[in-house]
Amino acid sequence: MSAPVPHSTTPNGTRVLLALAAVYLIWGSTYLAIRFALEGGFPPFLLGGVRFVIAGSLMFAFLRWRGVAAPTRAQWGNAAVMGVLLLLFGNGMVNLAETTVSSGLAAVAVASAPLWMGVFAAMRGQHPSRIEWVGLGIGFLGVVWLNADSSLSASKVGMIALLVATLAWSFGSIWSRGRDLPSPFMASAAQMLCGGVAMCIVGTLSGERFHGMPSAHGLAAFAYLIAFGSIVGFSAYIWLLHNVRPALAGSYAYVNPAIAVMLGAWLAGERFGAHELLAMGVILLGVVAITLAKARKVAPKPATIGTADEAA
Repeated sequence: MSAPVPHSTTPNGTRVLLALAAVYLIWGSTYLAIRFALEGGFPPFLLGGVRFVIAGSLMFAFLRWRGVAAPTRAQWGNAAVMGVLLLLFGNGMVNLAETTVSSGLAAVAVASAPLWMGVFAAMRGQHPSRIEWVGLGIGFLGVVWLNADSSLSASKVGMIALLVATLAWSFGSIWSRGRDLPSPFMASAAQMLCGGVAMCIVGTLSGERFHGMPSAHGLAAFAYLIAFGSIVGFSAYIWLLHNVRPALAGSYAYVNPAIAVMLGAWLAGERFGAHELLAMGVILLGVVAITLAKARKVAPKPATIGTADEAA
């Protein structure tokens, strides 16, 4: 089977904007939701494992009921690889890190994902344009500035976990492009099922257990992670991976910290002033640069052969 979306197909602009809004806003809130769930009694890997098994099962059943074809054996294999990279090592390590580091530091670490995605994409011949590299650099500077005067607690284990999470997520995102996968939403369901099972196995083997019923606060955060963080947010991200350039798909990492700051000010009484506003402006400037670069790449060109770095 060929790539999910052919090179000649340009995705609908409204769909791209809606998908970006989902990963920007929803994933910006999941750092806080993960922390609430951990504090409410969920162990890190079992939190992600049970979350993705439930979300993946619901989504898979709904899609099959709607008549969407089940993945082939080869597609299940590719989905399993992506589930391990994106969820077991990506999400699982972020969960583990948030038991010892602040959510602000986790956001800063994840913000480097688009840079690593650019590196991995370049290794595959999908070289980001000069404007995209400028946008990536501006966005990363904005994230650093946003957290420059914060007191961010950290541990060596947490920092290593965040590095592993960022590298695995970035490599998995690029590796997925052009692979034999089912439709984007079925691909999301399959990856959540495979990744969720892997996380449950790792959590169980590492000695994680539920010591009593999680608190109502933790259960509410867990339900939010399933419905929005997994089904809506993850599906939107998988769709973006197969319809836009890697730099644009990964730009969520620059907006998420800004969303986290606003939620912290609203829900946790954290300081929110001119420093945060200016830093978020820089972040958005980086995203605008990436978006404009993407628009130039997909602009119609007179009778030329499509290049290898066009969106798949």
